[in-house]
Amino acid sequence: MRIIISPAKKMNVDTDSLPWRDLPVLLPKTEQLCTQLQGMSDAELKKLWKCNDSIAALNIQRLQNMDLHSRLTPAVLAYEGIQYQYMAPGVFTGQAFAYVQEHLRILSGFYGILKPFDGVTPYRLEMQAKLRVGECKDLYAYWGNSLAKVLFAETDCIVNLASKEYSICISKHLPANVRFITCIFGEKKDGKIIEKGTMCKMARGEMVRYMAENRIEEPEQLKAFDRLNYRFDENRSDDKLFLFIRDATGG
Repeated sequence: MRIIISPAKKMNVDTDSLPWRDLPVLLPKTEQLCTQLQGMSDAELKKLWKCNDSIAALNIQRLQNMDLHSRLTPAVLAYEGIQYQYMAPGVFTGQAFAYVQEHLRILSGFYGILKPFDGVTPYRLEMQAKLRVGECKDLYAYWGNSLAKVLFAETDCIVNLASKEYSICISKHLPANVRFITCIFGEKKDGKIIEKGTMCKMARGEMVRYMAENRIEEPEQLKAFDRLNYRFDENRSDDKLFLFIRDATGG
């Protein structure tokens, strides 16, 4: 079983807490992307990133000084978004780190697919960014089925905690023998199930933490997840979709 999650835009450098172990498996493709980005003008980069001047300036500086082989941070400690705050790897036990290193994979527009202790450097490149690379019209075409091939070589059961922007890199290449389970975190409103972006990110991070702390090995064990007032909805779930409903009145 493997768990897939999205990256976060905000990143940091932490070369002191824990050492990185390996270079990303698809690094040659990352090096090609790095070269292309370094050849773009500041205006082109800002348009690609869709960000303000200060964020653009920070990431242009990062690009100019980018080293993909040294002063690296373990991927699981490099991302700073809400999902990662709720995963809280900074306070993981050794057992929890061992669990995520085996089971967790981070999908990335720049690195492709990462293990938690793969060494990364801060970058800005979303999978849906409109970047033509050689003959490839965008990053989905550039990465193709390479992320999926890495994942399917490891497992035939995937727990999807990634956003659709990233999970589609795996789901569109599914062979018949691979079970792909998407976890949805919703609330009831006016008779419908709605997903709130921030709560979804919180729940995804909390779910990874729950799986690591309980050393989950079978998807069915996820049904006991009850954090952040979520409960598994048996009636609306099936073997490909696990729906968790939040009791918004539960405090």
